[in-house]
Amino acid sequence: MDYSYLYWVGLVPVVWLYLRRRARRNAAFHAELVQAQAQGLNEPPSLHPVVDLSRCIGSGGCAKACPEQALGIVSGKAVLIAGASCIGHGACAAACPVEAISLVFGTEKRGIDIPQVSPQFETNVPGIFVAGELGGMGLIRKAAEQGRQAMDFIKKRSDGSGELDVVIVGCGPAGLSAGLAAMQHRLRFKLIEQEDSLGGAVYHYPRQKVAMTAPVQLALVGKMNFGEVHKEKLLDFWQGVVSKTGLAISFRERMEAVEPQGSGFVVKTNRGQYTARSVLLAIGRRGTPRKLGVAGEETPKVVYRLIDPAQYDGQAVLVVGGGDSALEAAVALSERPGTDVILSYRSAAFSRVKQKNRTALEQQQAAGRLRVMLESKVRSIDAQEVEIEWQGAVQRHRNDAVIVCAGGELPTPLLQKMGVRFETKYGTL
Repeated sequence: MDYSYLYWVGLVPVVWLYLRRRARRNAAFHAELVQAQAQGLNEPPSLHPVVDLSRCIGSGGCAKACPEQALGIVSGKAVLIAGASCIGHGACAAACPVEAISLVFGTEKRGIDIPQVSPQFETNVPGIFVAGELGGMGLIRKAAEQGRQAMDFIKKRSDGSGELDVVIVGCGPAGLSAGLAAMQHRLRFKLIEQEDSLGGAVYHYPRQKVAMTAPVQLALVGKMNFGEVHKEKLLDFWQGVVSKTGLAISFRERMEAVEPQGSGFVVKTNRGQYTARSVLLAIGRRGTPRKLGVAGEETPKVVYRLIDPAQYDGQAVLVVGGGDSALEAAVALSERPGTDVILSYRSAAFSRVKQKNRTALEQQQAAGRLRVMLESKVRSIDAQEVEIEWQGAVQRHRNDAVIVCAGGELPTPLLQKMGVRFETKYGTL
């Protein structure tokens, strides 16, 4: 007797359940894509994946590998459904079994300016090098490798002239790696960082954000055997590396100009100037914090990021901005005991923010834990108050602290003044 029909009887329910689950998942991803497009959150900020649909088999491995949940499966193919959340670490490309994913810069609608560099990371200006995020490389592993490799070439340029062999600008993954390589090569170097902490863009990631997905080789240290690692663990590791190696970092020192002099350059900062044979720009694409340009902004109570909401307990705080970082800061502060929070934004609506942040803000606003002032403008800041223009009148509010979350100004004009040429990428490598 032929019992093969029993095989089909058992197989049909399994296939039906699989197809039903796949249809539900497809519908959920499609809904997320439509929502992201409606909210303007489908444009990636920098390096991001592009899927070759002719090769994609819809395995879903890329979507599972993405810690930001930026990818999904729609109509059986991988799609970038939340581009604004993508940080370009490349876990999706590594997880694709058919190599259907490429990492690119810019989109057809929005180009990204990337400095022209040689395979040695040297720009068109001999002696000025670029590594890491500024050059379009957001991957931590690749940025660190670029910093180390650029320093190998800079060593060959060193001829003993000038005060230093190289000035390294920026202490993110590329700058930190470059500094360690400079120590290994016994170069005369200066490592400067405009902020008061190392880590670059990683330092500004949200808490517990996955920051790295592949090991990396560091000079003097060896191989960092991290796979997926959260921001806090990575920053702690880097801080330990700095302490162990004695790497000298000049924090709160901002590059203001680089001018040619003889066979090298004069690097001018807010603290002085240095002559160097080479310059390595390992600065991120966040740029210098965009300021309000109002009286009183230079006072110590004005900062440009929220580090610890608890430090503002019982205070009156003004948050300025309309992006996700501003909303997240306002919500976090409103949850602290005794904190009086105002969120000021110049536009009439929040157009490019995640729905979860929008919902959290609305909940806190409905509960009376914070005030939102749309179409408002900060006029002045003094020791105990802030002046805000809103609804046709100028109001004064008690204030202990101001947190400006208005994005950053890229150093493109500064680099162009040095003679560095850029090329605009529209969804290309």
